[in-house]
Amino acid sequence: MPNTANAKKAMRQADKRRLHNRTLRTTLRNIIKKCRLAIAAGEPEAAKTAFQAAVKKLDQSVAKNLIHRNTAARTKSRLSKAMKTKFAG
Repeated sequence: MPNTANAKKAMRQADKRRLHNRTLRTTLRNIIKKCRLAIAAGEPEAAKTAFQAAVKKLDQSVAKNLIHRNTAARTKSRLSKAMKTKFAG
């Protein structure tokens, strides 16, 4: 446990940030899952909309240092590849 006032404040701040980041990360995962489910269901319009939302949320997460930019790029690439293989003519 922290002893000094500075350490106590730092712990409070860390807890607050952790809870906030956890909600953001959960939201991100749910949006990605929704995109994957739409692709698997074979719904091109729903998948396209979900893909656009997922890309936007991934970019926002990178800007907030929630995830690494390479992780976001890899996820976008995999979703895009899944869309192309599923819905390419």
